[in-house]
Amino acid sequence: MKAAKATLAKALERPDSAIRFYLFHGPDESGSRALAIQLLKGLGDAEKFIVLGQAVKSDPAALADEAGAMALFGGKRAIWIEPAGDEIAEGVAALLDAPASESAVVALAGTLRKTSALLKLAEAHPAALSHCSYVPEGRDMERVIIDLGLSAGLRVTPGLAQRLASAANNNQAIAAQELEKFALFLGAAPSSPKELDHGTVDLLGADAAEGDLMRLGDLALAGRMDELLDELSRLPRGGSEAIPILRALQRRLLMMAPLRARIERGERIDAVMTSMGKALFWKDKPLVQRLLSTWPAHRLAEAAARISALERQVMLSPVSDEAALGETLIMVARAAARNR
Repeated sequence: MKAAKATLAKALERPDSAIRFYLFHGPDESGSRALAIQLLKGLGDAEKFIVLGQAVKSDPAALADEAGAMALFGGKRAIWIEPAGDEIAEGVAALLDAPASESAVVALAGTLRKTSALLKLAEAHPAALSHCSYVPEGRDMERVIIDLGLSAGLRVTPGLAQRLASAANNNQAIAAQELEKFALFLGAAPSSPKELDHGTVDLLGADAAEGDLMRLGDLALAGRMDELLDELSRLPRGGSEAIPILRALQRRLLMMAPLRARIERGERIDAVMTSMGKALFWKDKPLVQRLLSTWPAHRLAEAAARISALERQVMLSPVSDEAALGETLIMVARAAARNR
């Protein structure tokens, strides 16, 4: 069934246990991702269990089996499919027909046609919920950021909301991450809200640091080996840059994956880029367009899996952050050269 805009927040904050499948789609893919993350919190900070759409296509029954299985270490989890399209429709149908399900399934899709089998299924079935996200602009985006701030325990003025919208390039997911960081710094919570000021944003804002962190990943994805090696040599010794750099690269891969999937479904690359609008910083558009033309969807998925594995390794194991980061970025750069 379609989620009414007026009741969407409640449906995500206090999910109905009868809903097994959530479909977030539409041109604002970052907005869809932000809603999906909000849902994970509503599900008790459920852990993402990533399943590829092609895996569901090749074995439709496996989705219902996975959703019906108990979590290995207990706790809540959600099956996360991104990018999603009509290739998972048969698997979702089996999920909705199954006698029981332990985990909700969350699918993120871009723009779907009205004739989409997946969209029709999600809108018609009582155990499914769908929502279409449109890119907010101007005052709409300011209101979105003000509301996101309130949910994090921050009071955000319209002027500051406009600044944050510009810094995040109207990307709701990035804006939400920034607001959570500000709230943590200020000790804010919905029960004890704090005023967000420009000084805090000046101190902690991602405007400059994010660009530096993203640059290393972009050089690797573009296969620019000499520049990558030069940048790696400039990293401070004994620092702790590995995790933020890996997470910046993960954000780039997650942004590119659904765009590349649309291209492989037959959309023209220039149309896909145009649909991004202000959600992508204008300076990044030429690079992202080149990367989309050289990185196929399955290679992006492989790279994302490798980066996630390395992040866990760095966090949990006594490895050299610098060596592990360098080896992985060089591996990505070599893969990029082969993709050309």
